[in-house]
Amino acid sequence: GFCFRPHGRDVQKHSVHTLVFRSLKRTHDMFVSDHAKPIALDDGSHKVKMGVKLKTEYGAVLHMPVLKEGKDRVSQLPGTMEGHQNDPEYLITGTHAYPSGPGVTLTADTKVHRNPSEGGVHSMALALPPSQARLDASRTAASIGDIQRHAGAERSHPQSTAVSLMEGGSTRNSTLMRKAPTMPKPQWHPPWKLFRVISGHLGWVRSIAVEPGNQWFVTGSADRTIKIWDLASGKLKLSLTGHISTVRGVAVSSRSPYLFSCGEDKQVKCWDLEYNKVIRHYHGHLSAVYDLDLHPTIDVLVTCSRDATARVWDIRTKANVHTLTGHTNTVATVRCQAAEPQIITGSHDSTIRLWDLIAGKTRATLTNHKKSVRTLVMHPRQYTFASGSADNIKQWMFPDGSFIQNLSGHNAIINTLAVNSDGVLVSGADNGTIHMWDWRTGYNFQRIHAAVQPGSLDSESGIFACVFDHSESRLITAEADKTIKVYKEDDTATEESHPVNWKPEILKRKRF
Repeated sequence: GFCFRPHGRDVQKHSVHTLVFRSLKRTHDMFVSDHAKPIALDDGSHKVKMGVKLKTEYGAVLHMPVLKEGKDRVSQLPGTMEGHQNDPEYLITGTHAYPSGPGVTLTADTKVHRNPSEGGVHSMALALPPSQARLDASRTAASIGDIQRHAGAERSHPQSTAVSLMEGGSTRNSTLMRKAPTMPKPQWHPPWKLFRVISGHLGWVRSIAVEPGNQWFVTGSADRTIKIWDLASGKLKLSLTGHISTVRGVAVSSRSPYLFSCGEDKQVKCWDLEYNKVIRHYHGHLSAVYDLDLHPTIDVLVTCSRDATARVWDIRTKANVHTLTGHTNTVATVRCQAAEPQIITGSHDSTIRLWDLIAGKTRATLTNHKKSVRTLVMHPRQYTFASGSADNIKQWMFPDGSFIQNLSGHNAIINTLAVNSDGVLVSGADNGTIHMWDWRTGYNFQRIHAAVQPGSLDSESGIFACVFDHSESRLITAEADKTIKVYKEDDTATEESHPVNWKPEILKRKRF
């Protein structure tokens, strides 16, 4: 269009193209001096960013829990605050954003506060020498002493307490002597010894299950067969053929005369043991099926696979009730229980997931492991479970998977875990070593490395699966030298002949 200037002369018309380029050039000339200059840091948004970063990346370790060494002294100290809060050394960490002193403003660090999780506190309360713990804590939060002082609380304290209050709780009065944290002594367990070697499979033995009546047990092997063995004599009762690849998982139902098997041929089969025939197939996995477990109280079967899913099947109708997705790599192991969470899975993506069976969704994801989680085991009596990985074995508390402790020292790829009601935890590794642990204290009371069967290479030493029979007096292992080995407790051993050599350096319990 035209634009009339006051003195009536037409402005020269240009194509839009030219105008745009002129405008571009002018803009460039205008800002050329600032070219590639970073934008000034906006304080507010930087704080928000750092806050988020702190919380997501360092949330778990932002506030080191403090030794609650005042618990036993509380009764002697009169004071108006409840519980152990009148103990000058019990520092509040991570409950509210407290300034570290009067008139001190909160920084980006101290604004982000988060309560330390229960399990974390208990497992780490032992971790630091007390003086260090106190320093760390006073860096992030004020001691009760400080708070009471700054609030100008006029309270009567016994002399010793008053002194340490004046010092901001930093000096030790001789009347307040610390008790060293005590570690419970591990329960004594007799050592286990090799009792029988059963051969018969022509390939690696990958999986074992003991039937509920404890008369026989089943093994699945890389020779594509499933073999049923007499538990008492170790004699072969039956071979079942039908899989066209390694049989990776077997399970015997306690609710029906059925045996379930899964394998690298993507097949999940249900065998009727009255006819020794396959009566059902469960179709759906897109890749090798690595493990399966039966639900103890409902007629469902859960399988997990290299396709990164676990699938829940209705045993009778063969329907795929749920596909549990979320893992980003092979799901190596799955376990079911009657209580919530009813399904837990461990995966090569190094996470463990606890699942809500009803909704078919993840309830919680545990990311503490750094390496593939190949095995999970539930404690038969307690509401706890353990997971095995090449970095270490971890124990967890249901229902949320709060961390209990690490069992370190089995430095190998752990393929299998088993635990009995006596509190003996067994870990079997890819290099053929077996470690025996006391469940409660994590004390490693025995290490076994059985010789391979004659004619095998030493490299064929490996444990793929291990399980206690129902009497819990036999431990059966499935091995890479194509044998099944049966261990039993050494009856001749006593506490004197095999003393507990307990050095509690496990005080340094690591979270990860």
